[in-house]
Amino acid sequence: MQIQPPLRGSFWALVLYDVAEQIRVDNLRSLAGAEPAPRREPRFKHPAPDYVRFERAPVVEQLGLVSMSAGEEFQARIKYFEYGVVSVELRLDFETSWDDLVRLSSRWIAEPEIERRTSEMVRGHVERIKDSLVDPYDIWLNEDYYIIHVRETPDNHGQPLPATALLAEHGRHVAQIVRGEALPLSQSEQNDALQAALSYHPCDLLVPGWVAAFVYDTEEGAAPTIQLLEYANTQLLEFRHYDEVLTRVLNNVYRMLERGGGFLRRWKMAGEAERLNAMRLDVRELAERTDNAIKFLSDMFYARAYRVAASRVGVPDYRNLVDQKLRIAGELYEFMVNEFHQARAFVLEAMVVAILVIELVHLFAGR
Repeated sequence: MQIQPPLRGSFWALVLYDVAEQIRVDNLRSLAGAEPAPRREPRFKHPAPDYVRFERAPVVEQLGLVSMSAGEEFQARIKYFEYGVVSVELRLDFETSWDDLVRLSSRWIAEPEIERRTSEMVRGHVERIKDSLVDPYDIWLNEDYYIIHVRETPDNHGQPLPATALLAEHGRHVAQIVRGEALPLSQSEQNDALQAALSYHPCDLLVPGWVAAFVYDTEEGAAPTIQLLEYANTQLLEFRHYDEVLTRVLNNVYRMLERGGGFLRRWKMAGEAERLNAMRLDVRELAERTDNAIKFLSDMFYARAYRVAASRVGVPDYRNLVDQKLRIAGELYEFMVNEFHQARAFVLEAMVVAILVIELVHLFAGR
C-alpha cells in the first residue's frame, strides 16, 4: 500500500467584531504600533491594475503566539478596518493526512475557546486605541469564519496535484471541511458544498462555504484569496449592523404612528420625518462606503471569487434586507411629510377662515 504524501498548510480562524462607526486608520498606526501601510493590498498573483485594491488598507498589528488550553499555539494578528470592524486572525500550521485534517477542522470550528480568547484580545486592544474610534458601539456584533489553506498536496510522483484530481479523489474530505463536519456527508450535501468551487490555474482551488472555506494554493497565491474571504465577512457584519439599526428605527416609527394623537401627532411628524430621513441617508452612505472599500474593476477572476464567497456567507441576503428597509423608510418619510403638509394646510385654512370671520364680525358690528 503506497503511503500518501502529507498535506502541508495552515488553519485560519477569523473572528470579526463591529466596534464603531469608523476607525481613523491614518492616526492609528503609531498608536497601535502597527505595520506600515502596504503599497497595494491585496497583492494578486496575476497581473491586476492598481485600482484593484483596498481604498484604505486595514491597519495590521502582530500579536505573536497565542496558546490554547489544549497546548496548540496560534500565530495571531489583528486588523483594523476603516469602517469600524476589527478582525482577529489566528493561524495554526499543520502537516497531516486528509482524515486528520477533517478532524482538526471540525474540532476547531466548533471550539468556543477561540471566540472567548479573541474577545478578550479585542477588548484590550480597542481600549488602547479608543481615541481613534468614531462613535464606538456599546454592544458589538461579531462573525467567525474559518479557512483551511492547503499549500502542498503532491501526487505520487511529487508533483502538485491538479484541482480536478483533488476534487475527484478527496471531494468528500473537502465537503466535510467547508461544512465543519467530522462525519461523512451524503452525496447530495457533498455536491452542494462543492458546487461553488473555483480555479484560476490547474493547481489552485477555492471552495467557499457558509462557515468555512477550503483554499488550495501556494502561500503567495492564497494570500489575496484569504483577504477577500475576510472582506466578505466584514461586509456581512456591517450589513447585519445596518439591518439592526433600521429595524430599531422602523419599530420606533411604527409605535409612534400607532399611538395616534390626531392633529397634534400629524403636526409633530415633520421632526420625526427629518430624523428618519437623516438616519436613512446615514445608513445608505455607510453601506456605500462599505461597498466601495475594495475595488475589483477589471480583475474578473477575483471579482467572481468574491461574489461567490459573499453569496455563500450570506452578504446578498442581508444587503437585500437593508435595501428593503431603506425603501420602507423612504416610503414612511414621504407619508409622514405628506401628513405634516396636510396638517399645515389645515392650519392655514383654519387661519384664513378665522380671519374672514373676524372681518365679518367687524363689518356687521360697524353697522
